[in-house]
Amino acid sequence: QVQLVESGGGLVQPGGSLRLSCAASGFTFSSYSMYWFRQAPGKGLEWVSTIGANGGWTNYADSVKGRFTISRDNAKKTLYLQMNTLKPEDTALYYCARDNIGRLRGQGTQVTVSS
Repeated sequence: QVQLVESGGGLVQPGGSLRLSCAASGFTFSSYSMYWFRQAPGKGLEWVSTIGANGGWTNYADSVKGRFTISRDNAKKTLYLQMNTLKPEDTALYYCARDNIGRLRGQGTQVTVSS
């Protein structure tokens, strides 16, 4: 079955950086576009970024454009999200997903941006 396991979250000061990882199994990773979503406390699921199956194209929400970079390693079946210049409003539970509405997602990794 599809399994997605996120890691790399933590507590970071404003302006800091984190790199999230998502290990995929149970499907042909290299055949699918992949997605990052996030959910802040008391808010709905928000799309963050998408990457094409071969990594040839990417797309970002306006709120993270220029600060976050999505990438993938198909040989390792792993998705990444490099997050720079983090802001308190980036605080959320971050999920990787195989579909564009976040239905097939992992358990999430918590990112907290606070001084």
